[in-house]
Amino acid sequence: MTRNLLSILKVCVLLMMPLLGQSVYAGNYPTNDDYLWVTIPDHNNWIYQVGQTAKVEVTLLKYGQPVTGKVDYSIGGDLQEADETGSLSLHNGRATATIKSPKSAGFRDLRLRYADHGKTTVHHVKVAFSPDQIRPWTMEPADFDSYWTKEIAENEKTPMQYTMKKVEQYCNNAYDCYLVKLLVSPDRQYFYGYLTILHGAKAGSCPVVLCPPGAGFRPIACTSKNNLYAAKNLIRFSFEIHGLGPSISPADYNDISNAFGGHYKDYLYHGLETRQGYYLHHVYLGLHRIIDFLTLLPEWDGKNVIAQGGSQGGALSLVAAGLDNRVTLCVVNHPALSDMAANYGHRPSGYPHIKASEGVLNDQTVKVLSYFDVVNFAKRVKAHTFMTWGFNDNTCPPTTSYAVWNSLTCDKESLITPINEHWTSSVTDNYQVDWIADHLR
Repeated sequence: MTRNLLSILKVCVLLMMPLLGQSVYAGNYPTNDDYLWVTIPDHNNWIYQVGQTAKVEVTLLKYGQPVTGKVDYSIGGDLQEADETGSLSLHNGRATATIKSPKSAGFRDLRLRYADHGKTTVHHVKVAFSPDQIRPWTMEPADFDSYWTKEIAENEKTPMQYTMKKVEQYCNNAYDCYLVKLLVSPDRQYFYGYLTILHGAKAGSCPVVLCPPGAGFRPIACTSKNNLYAAKNLIRFSFEIHGLGPSISPADYNDISNAFGGHYKDYLYHGLETRQGYYLHHVYLGLHRIIDFLTLLPEWDGKNVIAQGGSQGGALSLVAAGLDNRVTLCVVNHPALSDMAANYGHRPSGYPHIKASEGVLNDQTVKVLSYFDVVNFAKRVKAHTFMTWGFNDNTCPPTTSYAVWNSLTCDKESLITPINEHWTSSVTDNYQVDWIADHLR
C-alpha cells in the first residue's frame, strides 16, 4: 500500500547576505539576508506530466519590499548544464517563468540570479515531470543475489567479537549509553557506535534501531535524539563505518580524510576496480553483522529491527533492509549511493556524483558499482518503508530518490517536501520516530 502524505511547502527565513561581487550557493534559505525569494509553481504539488508546461511565480523582496529590476535565469535538467537562458522583468517584485516539458520523465531546474550594485543573490526551484515513470539507469547484475549471499556466508564464519563499555557521562534518567566496538569483517575491520538502552529495560521488551551515519569522517556522537527513542522504548545504535573511535582528535580525522584524497567523500572512490576491493564492501557486510549483534541483546523484543538514516545513512538503511530480511521497518531520508554511475549514461548521478569526465568510470567500474548501488538493494526490500525527499536537493537529487522509490515493491509511504534541499525539519525527524512506534509488530 502506498500513501503520499501531504506535500509541504515551507516558506523559510531570509537569505544569507551575499558577499560583495560573489554569488552565494549555500542554499535557498540561509539566515540573515536582506533578500527573500519565493517561487510558487502553478501545480501545488510541483508535479506535471510530460508534455505539460509549468509556470512558476517568482517573487523577490529586499528588506521585505518588492524589488524592481531584471532577474537572469537558466533552465536545465536535474544536475545538468543549462539548455535555456533568459531574463525576467520584475514588476512590484513579481514575474512569471515558464518551464517547458522535457521529452521524457525527469526534473527541470529553474535557476535564478539577481545582481544589485555588485551584490548577487541566487535561488533555484525544481519541478517534476511524470516522476512516477523515472527508472534507474543502473543495471542489475545477473549474479547480484548469489554474490551477496556468498559474501555474507563467508563473513559469518568470523566469530562475533565486540566490546561494550558503559559511558557514564552520556547516561541519564531515560537511558544508559554504551560505547561498542564491533568486529565486522575477517580483515580486522571494526565499527564503533553508541548504544542507548532504556534505563531499566526488561529482557525481551525493546525493538532495536540501527542508525547508519551520513557521509564523511566525523566522530560518532551521543545526542539528545536518543531521548526521543528512549521515550518510545527503542534501543538505538548510532555508529560510524571507518573504524574510528571517539577518542581520535579532530586533527587526526582531518589527516585520515587527507589520506583518502582530502575530500570527505573520497573514500567512496576507493578500490572501485574490484568488488572485494571497493570500500563499501566491508561496510555492507558490517550492516549484517550489526544486526547479528543487536539481535543478541537480551533486551531485544525478538520481533522488531528498524533501519533508519538520511543521505548516506538512508542509503545504508536500504542496503541493510535489502540484504537482511530481519529488518522489519525502514525509514529513509533522501538516500545517497543511488544510480551512482548514471553520469556514464548522461543521467543525473546520485551522491557521491562520480562523473564520467573524472576518468573514474569505465565499463569495469560501472559494473562494480552496480553491486553496491542502492537501487538494486531497494528492489529486494521487504520491510515496510517510509521515505522522504525534497525536489531542490542537489546533493541527493530527486531524480535518484524517485529511482529508488519507484524500485521499492514493499509496503511504502512517502512524505514529499518539494522545497527541501538536503535537509529535513525537526518536525519530520520527530514524525519518523512516531512512525516507527506506530508500525511495530
